Amino acid sequence: MTAFGPPVSLWQTTSASFLAAREPLPDRAEVAVVGGGLAGVATALLLARAGVDVVLLEADRIGSRTTGNTTAKVSALQGSVYGAIRRHNGDDAVRDYAAATLDARAWLLDELSGAAEGTLEERPAVSYATADEGIDALTEEADALAVAGITAEWCTPGSIELPVEVRGALRLDGQHQIHPLGALHVVARRAQAAGAVLVEKARVRDVTTARDGVMLHLDDRELRADRVVLATGLPILDRGLFFTHLVPTRQYVGAFRVPGGAPELPMSLSVDPVERSLRDARGSDGARLVVVGGNSFTTGRDEDTQHRLTDLVDWAGAHFPGAKLQTWWAAQDYQPEHHVPFAGLVPRTSDRVFAATGFAKWGMTGAMLAARIIAAELTTTSMPWAQTFHGRRGSVRTLAAIAGANAAVAKEMMSGWARPTPTADSAPPVERDGLVPVAPAADTGCSLRTVCTHLGGVLRWNTAEGSWDCPLHGSRFDADGRVIEGPATRDLARE
Repeated sequence: MTAFGPPVSLWQTTSASFLAAREPLPDRAEVAVVGGGLAGVATALLLARAGVDVVLLEADRIGSRTTGNTTAKVSALQGSVYGAIRRHNGDDAVRDYAAATLDARAWLLDELSGAAEGTLEERPAVSYATADEGIDALTEEADALAVAGITAEWCTPGSIELPVEVRGALRLDGQHQIHPLGALHVVARRAQAAGAVLVEKARVRDVTTARDGVMLHLDDRELRADRVVLATGLPILDRGLFFTHLVPTRQYVGAFRVPGGAPELPMSLSVDPVERSLRDARGSDGARLVVVGGNSFTTGRDEDTQHRLTDLVDWAGAHFPGAKLQTWWAAQDYQPEHHVPFAGLVPRTSDRVFAATGFAKWGMTGAMLAARIIAAELTTTSMPWAQTFHGRRGSVRTLAAIAGANAAVAKEMMSGWARPTPTADSAPPVERDGLVPVAPAADTGCSLRTVCTHLGGVLRWNTAEGSWDCPLHGSRFDADGRVIEGPATRDLARE
């Protein structure tokens, strides 16, 4: 494990586990929601309030994955997102994305009004550039924001107080940062109060569909539902072929104590080739810390992730003199090649399966807009912008990006089987049983087949996090071979 200790998010150290009530899993529900992050829990709340019989199933604990590892910015200013959407999809898509984001943001802020201190804090949002490429991205973003009807202030160098030399920036006041687990627990408790059943430690291994409903297959039981919502990051059901146009990315995040205490910072994100995310937050003792994120990479495609974490810590020390790392963690998200989240029916599922995915690091608003769209469609209403999020786009630019992404996956598939055994000192020793790579499990004397149980990619050891990561579609497994993140739903085979 890394010299910085095991990964634990600041939010987990400053929030008690939700611990859903130990209710027995029913045999049937009108709607089953899979995934206990903000997207899934908000969907369950909206459906329960509409009188729908809903059961939510979470493989681990509520908020234990992406929601519990985010940087948690609830902002309509989102780096270079609007410019990318406009470039791939045109002006109407930008307007719809802005309308859906503002609606989602307003809904969440309303739900969190009156929440415990520290759950919600107002801050300005800043997108900034330190290099020529970043200035170009800011200019494109400013034009797209104008199309969307969002008025961000263009700031000149010296007018933004950040610990870096800023060449230009966009600023939007009146945005918010949240404690993501505190916020999620508010929504989860309200979902339960509205009648939703939330079940933790219930991993769904498969979903089968029929004309009269769906069957969810767990380890030792089954649940029948009329419809199912997959809010699992990359959906665990391959029928929508989401893995062909979603790129899994991870980024590292650290919380740092600085001499004299951290100042209140604007929620800031660079739009340079190497992203840096900044915000402040309270530690477990109430002291204000600096939260730094960045060093993104495609999951499973880095030979030594430790150097990315080290670089993040070094950057924080250089820009906040005396900064001392308190805890660090990593977040995984999925970037759609057309740059718009997906929220709606999964194709070829007899109108039974819905999915929410592709939030591209903006899950605090993306999760909510997906929940709003899906809950409306499941209760026979509709959001006016819903069609934009149904994923049926094919611009030349997007098709080229999808082709490139899948070519990279094919290359990883072939090179993985030919790749020599890892050389990093921290990697478990890998041998070949014929062509199949095997490595010792951490908990027993047996060996693991380090081959992803999704589509057979050869796994790469994550030196920072001590996990086996798939370079194809981002599935991850712990050192004992247990699945951590999908689309895989099965543990590694043992020998």
